[in-house]
Amino acid sequence: MPLVADLTLILLSALTGALIAQRLRQPPIVGYILAGVVIGPFTGGFSVVNVHEIEQLADIGVALLLFSLGLEVSFRELTPVRMVALAGTPIQVGLTIAFGAGLGRLLGWPWVPAVWFGALISVSSTMVALKTIQAQGRLGTLSSRVMLGMLVVQDLAVVPLMIVLPELSAPSGGPMKVLIAIVRAGVLLLVMSVVATRIVPRLLAAVARWNSRELFLLSTIAIALGVGSATWWFGLSLALGAFVAGLVVNESEYAHQALSDVAPFRDVFGMLFFVSQGMLLDPALFRAQLALLAVVVFAVSIGKGAILAGLVRAFGYHHVIPLAVALTLFQVGEFALVLARVGRDAGAMSNQLYALTLNLAIVTMALTPAISALTPWLYTRFRRERAREPLQASNIPHAGLAD
Repeated sequence: MPLVADLTLILLSALTGALIAQRLRQPPIVGYILAGVVIGPFTGGFSVVNVHEIEQLADIGVALLLFSLGLEVSFRELTPVRMVALAGTPIQVGLTIAFGAGLGRLLGWPWVPAVWFGALISVSSTMVALKTIQAQGRLGTLSSRVMLGMLVVQDLAVVPLMIVLPELSAPSGGPMKVLIAIVRAGVLLLVMSVVATRIVPRLLAAVARWNSRELFLLSTIAIALGVGSATWWFGLSLALGAFVAGLVVNESEYAHQALSDVAPFRDVFGMLFFVSQGMLLDPALFRAQLALLAVVVFAVSIGKGAILAGLVRAFGYHHVIPLAVALTLFQVGEFALVLARVGRDAGAMSNQLYALTLNLAIVTMALTPAISALTPWLYTRFRRERAREPLQASNIPHAGLAD
């Protein structure tokens, strides 16, 4: 019964946190993490007893999050903004990693944690950005298409980072270890490409002929966790295998049904993951890091925002678009927390740095709606300084909407 009691406490706390976050117009993730802080071992009162078991269940949440990402990838949607998304976003990720690593070194961190920190801040929050764009009525505009295209590629960038960074962080790590990990991942993708074309479509078609949603759901989750477990035995991560499984199912005609069936389980187990991360936060450590957190929030927001704005402008987007992208994508995203978990498990991040990163993600996600709403006002002020620039934001560069 203790595990059932823990799950009940987590569900009630997460529901309360999500309702409060919704009331404050914040993403549910913020509510989940703060709920984890409240029921964690550092606050006293009612707290979770079976922390290790909850973390194991949270691993399923990470796997289902990455599986859903693989299912949702659509390169057709990137076509209108393909240059800035496919060419620009990797540059943005690289520049942000360099910026974050440099900031970490200025703060006195060793190179390995500093590079991890740079990687963590390089990805933004798809959920927060999408919700913000929708609330502002900007969905469908050119600026929103640029943002969503970059967000898709940022999310995909987490996968190679999960392969490379742990190898660099290992005591015996180095270029050869990284090369071995990349070769392993390449072999895995080659095998999965055969599976995707020869086995999975036939398997799902056979299950679908039974007209049983329950059997189809079980088959989908079995593919996700089965491939994930296979990659774990192969020396790679469970989450990476789940992502590859999502790509495999995405190649079949049943991708949309698989995503709609898995989504509720992804949301519940994903909630467990975010609550479990909040349980690791010590409020006393938060108070001790408050001044440092304020400095890091300011530096990351300005630095990452400047990189985003400069890059978007360099790819031919002008007027309000670079400013809108910078003020909406400056935050640290939910997949950064997945990557942070990998870094903590690899021993590359101390508890202090892990807590700082988690707090940074919470604060920047919470600030996003208010900061993004400043875009029209700031652009108006900018135009007063440069009155000769036309007001329209509908300009489309050569790499834009039409071919």
